[in-house]
Amino acid sequence: MKVVLLAGGYGTRISEESFRVPKPMIEIGGMPILWHIMKEYSYYGFNDFVICAGYKHHVIKKWFADYYYYTSDMSFDFTDGQQKITIHDQRAEAWHVTVVDTGLATNTGGRIKKIQPYIGKEPFLMTYGDGVCDVNIKDLVEFHRSHGKIATLTSVTQKQMKGRLDVAIDNSVRSFREKSAKDESLINAGYMVLEPAIFDELTEDMVFETGAMPKLAERGELMSYRHTGFWQCMDTMLEKNLLEDLIETGQAPWIKW
Repeated sequence: MKVVLLAGGYGTRISEESFRVPKPMIEIGGMPILWHIMKEYSYYGFNDFVICAGYKHHVIKKWFADYYYYTSDMSFDFTDGQQKITIHDQRAEAWHVTVVDTGLATNTGGRIKKIQPYIGKEPFLMTYGDGVCDVNIKDLVEFHRSHGKIATLTSVTQKQMKGRLDVAIDNSVRSFREKSAKDESLINAGYMVLEPAIFDELTEDMVFETGAMPKLAERGELMSYRHTGFWQCMDTMLEKNLLEDLIETGQAPWIKW
């Protein structure tokens, strides 16, 4: 099962860092938050990634192209007038990574639509490239398979300004609306499982959260997997510093590897 990561936005609310790199490439604990998210999925055996890039997409591509430079010890030998490079203790992941330029200003629904050729006709996982979570992804997939609907999202309870969910007792999502400053109820944390039928719901100019998701909810095709553990997005420098502190103190719940 492939993992789709939305990583194309401007990250304007954390412009202190995103003017240099895409928000998913902002580092926490010395590595991009995108790497942390991928390590979460890899921990559960999901190693095939499709990254929906856009803003500064070349930064993401170059980072993966130079992965050994970031993770391994290296020797550079110039003694005979030529450069010889030796990589010591090679540290690489068992990952297959496809980085797709889905456009500079493309909305989220359009980004997902554009990577359809890389997904095929199989269900896939999808989340945002700016939040970490300790959800059990295997359990999430099993829950999705149990109900037979088009889409499952992971819901958490936090005092955050995210998409507002109304979830029924059978875990079906009855309605979905965008954020409100007064919301303190269940919110959409991402970490979704989607059937390939989702592509029929999308257009290239659609916002996934306000276009496809409410329609799925109205038809009973959107289910909620309730997660009571840790989830935290990184929209601002305050949230970045919070994640940094958790790593530095050894209290980062998402780091299981």
